[in-house]
Amino acid sequence: MTQVLPAGSLDGKVALVTGSSRGIGADTVRYFAEAGADVVINFRNKAPRAEKLATELRALGRRALVVGADLTDPASVSSMFDRVREEFGRLDVLVLNASGGMESGMAEDYALKLNRDAQVNVLQTAEPLLGDGARVVFVTSHQAHFIRTTPTMPEYEPVARSKRAGEDALRELIPGLAEKGIGFTVVSGDMIEGTITATLLERANPGAIAGRRESAGKLYNVSEFAAEVAKAAVEPVPADNTRLIGDTSDFAAE
Repeated sequence: MTQVLPAGSLDGKVALVTGSSRGIGADTVRYFAEAGADVVINFRNKAPRAEKLATELRALGRRALVVGADLTDPASVSSMFDRVREEFGRLDVLVLNASGGMESGMAEDYALKLNRDAQVNVLQTAEPLLGDGARVVFVTSHQAHFIRTTPTMPEYEPVARSKRAGEDALRELIPGLAEKGIGFTVVSGDMIEGTITATLLERANPGAIAGRRESAGKLYNVSEFAAEVAKAAVEPVPADNTRLIGDTSDFAAE
């Protein structure tokens, strides 16, 4: 992987990325480690992948803590941050990357529980570990960020609305975070080639990804988008707390 963040820019820092055993989360953790951070790899049910990633990053000379947690279970989240406190005593970067809602066999309210309630709880549980200068990044999609003004595919709409509800709930916490010197940025991207969500959408709506790629001109792949997420944790917080990645010409601003 190419160097995305300046070498040494995260020396001495500790970064946790939710849902980081694979995909965007895993590449984001790699970029943080390459920039000098010790990392916390969170997973729900992909322990072998998480351990393999941790081994790779330890070879860079980083400390890597692997913690399984169900983000919809407050006790599990609390236990995860207890582990972080014991291992590192602090947290400098928190990336809220894990999301879902298109999985089969889940309760009707699962998307809202994961994409709104769990996101708020994870941040509030982490907050005592976040000090002045710490950064929080929430990862979302244009289809969710703009859902109030731009319709999306019916298959994705419940997830999009739940993620927008999560974004809104997190934004309400910005003033309190700012008082403590904690920066907060929303990173919104178009459909990302090679993600689980894109695969599920393509299965439910064949041709959806190709259609969006043609309309946008380009879709980011996993590592390209992860690079933008990583940069959001280091670069100045935008005035509107939002980084829009990729084409937005088909989306109507509020």
